[in-house]
Amino acid sequence: MPENFKTLRVTAEGPVLQVQLNTPETGNALSGRVLDELLTVLAALDDDPGIRVLVLSGAGDNFCLGGERSEFAELLAAAPGGAGLHALGNKARRVCDALATTHAVTIARLHGGVIGAGLGLAIFCDLRVGADTCRFRMPELGLGVPPAWGGVLPRLLAESGAAKVRELILTADNFDAVRAAELSILHKAVPEDELDSTIVRWTKPMVRRSPAALRSAKVMLNAYAGAARLADASLFDAELLTASVVAAQTARAR
Repeated sequence: MPENFKTLRVTAEGPVLQVQLNTPETGNALSGRVLDELLTVLAALDDDPGIRVLVLSGAGDNFCLGGERSEFAELLAAAPGGAGLHALGNKARRVCDALATTHAVTIARLHGGVIGAGLGLAIFCDLRVGADTCRFRMPELGLGVPPAWGGVLPRLLAESGAAKVRELILTADNFDAVRAAELSILHKAVPEDELDSTIVRWTKPMVRRSPAALRSAKVMLNAYAGAARLADASLFDAELLTASVVAAQTARAR
């Protein structure tokens, strides 16, 4: 596993890989560089069958406060037509797909703010445990963009249900860990000092399972979840995000 990461802290503990978002000064915002480094980790994981579990966490006070919005302006300045934004959107989709389909069981360890793209990243993990003090939000409509990051909308719909997700998206309200558990965004909400012990309880039996059986179970779960969707409109997320940001920027410039 490469070790020269600038935005991640990656450590292997036997069959468990710890991956921590490590830009607390930005609230662990998901920039293009963060996404590049996550893709590197997930690609290396494909070549390491000895890793059974990946734990994704965040340094500092928050898991992740969303996408790096200042980067949107920089990308538009460099390519006013939106080519850079489109590439960023596709990169986010590749990260989320890789999280969902890697052979390892992925666990999101959540604390503090879990906002926008941060919630999107977490929802693609197989299991999610959060501190009971977590706060969650899908703020995209308030920012003038659709919920088009990484394929988050169909994943949320599959995990939480259409009526509940409609409320989250259209109101953009904050909600707490109790509500997140009701929505199946969290599998467990626990005191923050119990996050690690909860993950240990989950991982102990997993690392004793047959690797082939664990991989097969993940493939089956993904296959049956995918069969419930006749079409995946999130394939157009990069186009939707780019069009909305370019349009908003154009309107502000008038």
